[in-house]
Amino acid sequence: MDADQRRKRKRANHGGTTSALKLILSFRSLTLGIILFLFTLFYFSGSDRSPFRPVLRASGFTRVLPVLLTQDYFGGGGKSLPLVIESRVLLPDHLLLVLSNRVRRGESLECVYYHQLGDADLLDEMLVKLAISADDYQESKSIVRCELPPVNYSAAVDLRRPGGEVVEGNWMASSRRAANQTAVPEWGKVVYEAILDWNTVVVLAKGLNLKPRREVDPAEFRCHFSLSNNLSREESFVFTTEATAAAQEVVRCLLPRSIRKNNTALAEGIRVTVSRVEDSSASQALPSVAKVYNPKSHGMRGEGEGKYELCACTMLWNQASVLKEWVMYHSWLGVERWFIYDNNSDDGLQDVADELNTRNHNVSRHVWPWIKAQEAGFSHCALRAKYECKWVGFFDVDEFFYFPRYSGQTPLPGQNSLRAMVSNYTDSPTIAEVRTMCHSFGPSGLTEPPKQGVTVGYTCRLQAPERHKSFVRPDLLDMTLLNIVHHFKLREGYKSTNVAEGTAVINHYKYQVWDTFKAKFFRRVSTYVTNWQDDHNKGSKDRAPGLGTEAVEPPDWRLRFCEVWDTGLKDFVLGSFADVATGLLPWERSSSSSARRR
Repeated sequence: MDADQRRKRKRANHGGTTSALKLILSFRSLTLGIILFLFTLFYFSGSDRSPFRPVLRASGFTRVLPVLLTQDYFGGGGKSLPLVIESRVLLPDHLLLVLSNRVRRGESLECVYYHQLGDADLLDEMLVKLAISADDYQESKSIVRCELPPVNYSAAVDLRRPGGEVVEGNWMASSRRAANQTAVPEWGKVVYEAILDWNTVVVLAKGLNLKPRREVDPAEFRCHFSLSNNLSREESFVFTTEATAAAQEVVRCLLPRSIRKNNTALAEGIRVTVSRVEDSSASQALPSVAKVYNPKSHGMRGEGEGKYELCACTMLWNQASVLKEWVMYHSWLGVERWFIYDNNSDDGLQDVADELNTRNHNVSRHVWPWIKAQEAGFSHCALRAKYECKWVGFFDVDEFFYFPRYSGQTPLPGQNSLRAMVSNYTDSPTIAEVRTMCHSFGPSGLTEPPKQGVTVGYTCRLQAPERHKSFVRPDLLDMTLLNIVHHFKLREGYKSTNVAEGTAVINHYKYQVWDTFKAKFFRRVSTYVTNWQDDHNKGSKDRAPGLGTEAVEPPDWRLRFCEVWDTGLKDFVLGSFADVATGLLPWERSSSSSARRR
């Protein structure tokens, strides 16, 4: 279609949309007036000099204002909810869109790319590609992953359902032209999460460039709060508050005074960002896709139920196949609640979590779309868990607690023994962390993943223990939430204790068969751990000794990391969990039942 034809079509459509345009413009004037009124309320309630301190209550109408202002309600036909794009961020290998409403799980969506040139005649020059995936996000939102925009196409990507049309001839055209000129934040310099914690908000951000394992002077930072979705203008920000703690990718700030005095829950849904004091104007703040999330309003236990004694948190990518063994085994040892942070898996992890929940394992899958942000993710998890759990363990799905025999004289611990061990310290006035050492196991001569699970299949390990993993009291962590994955910094006056190796150890099935192990070359989730394909820091303990930067299997891989044959946990699992009639383990029986149902 040439330019003359496009202009004729637009003139033909113009007459049919005049009345709709008038209605929309009138409605927008009304809603903009309401926003101005709400801004005035916030402004005066936050002023120390003003005696007028009204309480702002978030009504249902104010919550849908962004939807009404940014979406075309006249083209949906009432068949399904509109696709309400709240934020966009450019990740290294895809474009992430955050939607402020839920789309149906598994729904097919299309990403619509616009030419970067601002000429109205080029608005038709759009490219449509099928979205990579869509997923739930937090309790009421969605995320959609799109391919990176092609050259000369804007990152201000829209969505549509297959076969749908992008509405033309109305105010959405000018909206798209403005969006084309709006910079989409890039990963590496963006505020990506914000979580409410009493009268403060904990902000997670890339681009602070803080050193690992150190806290910094919080006086260097400020937080800025906005009622608008548009953070490109300084006037979009209503409040600025001081930071009270900062470390790594975490900045903790006070909530605005008016919210602290009235109701901290009102902070939920407000967008927040961070700036340094030397650039303390809001216009110099980091771009933000983060709105305040309140963990107390989601997933809490009922009144009078109390906290769980023992919980566990992990972050994983495409490890659904081993999740059942890990959860079922540790549930038997006493773990009552599971926080699974899913870092962009595409192997049916939600289906596995649903199956575990049908067996009363209390698993929550939390979508964590952020790349190389494990430490910040664990800080996020600690804040969620502290309202539900007395203790929470941070360990991986290839790590299994084991209580060895004491020279055959002491019987093996029974059910809930891990919970009993940790809960011994619940009333301690000084202990807030329980550490357990790890034994690293190798491929144990195998070339295929063990069918009965890792606890039975891998039986040869290194002699010396490596590192440790921890259970912590989430309510007794330092305000910075500083962690190096294996443990957290504790509040002043509290300390950790080490479990004796003869009492309990962790079997870390670190070096598995090559097809499983090689995935580590492509995904290292920790912020401060070098990707194995990068040609530096080759001496890191995180790397496998003797391997380079390419995922090439050494000829003797199946025989490596084997110094001590250790069948203790294998014997315990087969003796305690196997079905007497069939010999199947619980995670095998679950898989077989699922297969029969299909």
